[in-house]
Amino acid sequence: MALDLVPLWAGILALAVFMYVLLDGFDLGVGILSPFAPDDASRDQMMDSVAPVWDGNETWLVMGGLALLAAFPLAFAVIFPAVYFPILVMLIGLLFRGVAFEFRHMSTRKHLWNWSFHAGSLVATFAQGIVLGTYVQGIPVEGRHFSGGSFEWATPFAVLTGVGLIAGYGLIGACWLVMKTEGELQNWARGKARLLALGVAAFIAMVSVWTPLIQPQIQHRWFAWPNLLLLSPVPVITLALFVWLLRALKSGREATPFLLALGLFGMCYLGLGISILPMIVPYSVTLWAAASSPWAWSAPSSASPRSSSACPASAPSAPRPSQLSSTR
Repeated sequence: MALDLVPLWAGILALAVFMYVLLDGFDLGVGILSPFAPDDASRDQMMDSVAPVWDGNETWLVMGGLALLAAFPLAFAVIFPAVYFPILVMLIGLLFRGVAFEFRHMSTRKHLWNWSFHAGSLVATFAQGIVLGTYVQGIPVEGRHFSGGSFEWATPFAVLTGVGLIAGYGLIGACWLVMKTEGELQNWARGKARLLALGVAAFIAMVSVWTPLIQPQIQHRWFAWPNLLLLSPVPVITLALFVWLLRALKSGREATPFLLALGLFGMCYLGLGISILPMIVPYSVTLWAAASSPWAWSAPSSASPRSSSACPASAPSAPRPSQLSSTR
């Protein structure tokens, strides 16, 4: 009998993605807002506020990708072909903004690198939203392979999600500036945060209405009885956080809006998990079916791995070293 590590690795993967969204989200948001700063001095102050942390935050993205590849290789093999082009664009955007961030301090054409940093942040965020929208709307699978086309991601829902994520990261970035700056720039960021909060609320409402319409599984998960009653705290808490955020911005709080904005993202992430789990490739491949060989990454309490009948949907077990040596 072996210890089932699939839930543990699923938690590690979920944590890595969530931490990336939160920690890289606010500096991407600062990049999105940077061209609209009141003046050049304020823009420099915005950039300085994220300088100590912006590159380290992206470590979570690397961790999430490696965890998906190592723990759930089937999911990696199915998801990445479906969103290959948006991921490529995202990486180019992240690379471009990294170069722009470093060069803007040394170049005499500082305004050009400022706009480059903004463009890289905007493109990377929109591409991440496209990936998220494609994932939520479902990925076609035939057998153990992606069965869609190269432009499976080019849908109205994915585009809506991309635009919504731009507003969401902009909100986190504005709340970060409220917490980290003062004076005119802080007041400017506070006003932007109020506008973006309204936009984020509108996008959350649209996505919440749209997803049950395009996926019967999500509709059943949220609106079947007694799920409707059991899951009702999720939208109620989300609405309460939104109202609290607006009041905190209006009352002049500094750190509270940032924490509440992170809370909004946390509730959206929770809602996504409720809608999709136990699937890792929506809506056809479960976590256990996509996991690596039980012998390869679980902690067995006996010498033999789990039999195939114990986990019929899991990937084929890797051969033992003794089997490999016998075939040489």
